Amino acid sequence: MTTKRAAVFDVDGTLVDTNHLHVVTWWEAFRQAGHRVAMRDIHRAVGLGAGDLIEHLLGKDRDPGDDEQFVAAHHALYATYFDRLPPLDAAGELLRTLAGRGWEIVLATSASGAELSALRRAIDADDVILGAASADDVAEGKPAPDPVERARKLAGVPSGRAVFVGDTVWDMQAAVRDGVTPLAVLSGGIPRTDLVSAGAHAVYRDPADLLDRLDTSVFADRE
Repeated sequence: MTTKRAAVFDVDGTLVDTNHLHVVTWWEAFRQAGHRVAMRDIHRAVGLGAGDLIEHLLGKDRDPGDDEQFVAAHHALYATYFDRLPPLDAAGELLRTLAGRGWEIVLATSASGAELSALRRAIDADDVILGAASADDVAEGKPAPDPVERARKLAGVPSGRAVFVGDTVWDMQAAVRDGVTPLAVLSGGIPRTDLVSAGAHAVYRDPADLLDRLDTSVFADRE
């Protein structure tokens, strides 16, 4: 039986302060195509894969042939921020501290390609990140368990030996479905009550708060 432990992290809104950039760029992508979508609704959808986000916001009766246009517009708009994506306070330090305590660090994110590379540069902790499960690696994105399952399998651990940290209800639902312990941060802007209702075992303000309370968290319980 393995003694390894995996700390699986979402990225947007959890380690890098990008959720509201996604809101604005998706809003603009929809606006350019003639769709009026409220920013509050886009905010709640951030964390879904692009196709699921579009369906969630525009409905199943939309013309799916337009999806590629939305995705391309969002990517082009969001890419203008790639060289200045802001990491959340203590994000890299949190990952390094956990790695120093023997945790395998893996990422589970809907980002991929150049976007994921930009996010990893922002976190600046590639020396301790074992790998990442991106949108390109799974059949279904969150809230399906596939990204979390893929990430922890990169670390070679069963669900009972993994903790997942995220910032959206989709993150919490994916973690619950995979059987890992879900922790939430408020840095993505989703209310505490929503995260708890979706299955969060504990909720922290941001990575810095989790780092400060690491010795009383589930990470300490599993050492």
